[in-house]
Amino acid sequence: MPFRADREVPGLIVKFGDYPLHHGGVGAIRSLGRLGVPMYAITEDAYTPAAASRYLKRAFVWPTRGTEGADHLVEGLLRIGRRIGRPAVLVPTDEEAAVLIAEHQDELGSRFLFPRVAPGLPRRLASKQGLHELCVEHGIPSPAAAFPQSYDDIVAFADRARFPVVAKNREAFVRRSSPAVNGTTRITTREGLLTLARDWGERPGVILQEYLPREEAEDWIVHAYFGRDAAPLAMFTGVKVRSWPPHAGMTANAYVVDNPELADLAARFIKQIGFTGIVDLDLRFDRRDGQYKLLDFNPRMGAQFRLFESDSGVDVVRAMHLDLTGRPVPEGEQRAGHRYVVENIDLPALLAYRRSGYTTPHAPARASGTELAWLAGDDPLPFLTMLARFVRPGAKHLRQLWRTNRRGSAQVDNSRDFPPGTPKLPPGREG
Repeated sequence: MPFRADREVPGLIVKFGDYPLHHGGVGAIRSLGRLGVPMYAITEDAYTPAAASRYLKRAFVWPTRGTEGADHLVEGLLRIGRRIGRPAVLVPTDEEAAVLIAEHQDELGSRFLFPRVAPGLPRRLASKQGLHELCVEHGIPSPAAAFPQSYDDIVAFADRARFPVVAKNREAFVRRSSPAVNGTTRITTREGLLTLARDWGERPGVILQEYLPREEAEDWIVHAYFGRDAAPLAMFTGVKVRSWPPHAGMTANAYVVDNPELADLAARFIKQIGFTGIVDLDLRFDRRDGQYKLLDFNPRMGAQFRLFESDSGVDVVRAMHLDLTGRPVPEGEQRAGHRYVVENIDLPALLAYRRSGYTTPHAPARASGTELAWLAGDDPLPFLTMLARFVRPGAKHLRQLWRTNRRGSAQVDNSRDFPPGTPKLPPGREG
């Protein structure tokens, strides 16, 4: 590798909530750990896949639900920082952690290193309404959306809407307390919408969005790290081949595909809003009008970030660590054609996609290489731990998701109802 990381500065994986099977956290531990960076992680218990990694120096067992007060979470992080004993780079794996860090930079800055950003920006980006408003403000295409304030507003919307439509929770964090919908819900009829809306209360916390049909769309992803002045220090583009639940959920299989137009769009938007740090963007290319429409902006690393690595050995987590420790981030081309597979969900996704006959137009015929989310020859225990925790409850939940996804009136995508990028296992949420 044409660079050396600062081995005197450790990394800390920060996650709030109960989602032990998070392959993104394991990927970050391995990515920096292989460079000799001491790695620490917050875990639900001592028997998670992350805690089993040979590259983890210590797991701090701290069960949280994400609904705790900010003061409690900040004090807990500072306590962990004191136990580490030296400044550490924070690597948030969910929106709750990213927002908490951004909104409490002054308190956390004495113990940790992290990209400095406008304190309110990550919360706004994680909000479906906030993101939509930013897209409109800066001329970035996004699906048409409405934000009803009452049941009467929903009735008026239903009278003029073209079905199917999509309902999502307006704010990112209501999934912890009282979500209106369980993830992204496709609603096919006016009657179906009005029936669901009766349970949303006097002030429905939902966004109603146009549906982009999979037959006329392609799912693209952008992962990047932006340094000071929102300068792109690492930028990657790829296409999602399979997800679970089918066509709507977390990434199960994806490829690196060069897309300069998409990279330029992302860089322009980040520059306009002034964001600094790691981003994970989900966009859908609408072949009907030829536009890439921004669906989700995750202001932290995505679970599938290890799909992307440059030929100089840089991924977004490594880029952040290098930048925050004052080291240059080497330039390099992304590994076009490289594939990423999440073993525990890609097999059911493959079966579902074969049944539907859907294929991804831009996926290469043959992979130039494959990165597995869980299995690694130099670090096998996380894979075995995942199997032990996943097989029985995981298989049951996959069946539940499949049945839910096949409903006629409302198809549910749980990918945004749980934490980013892993299967939801009762009683927790996705990671």
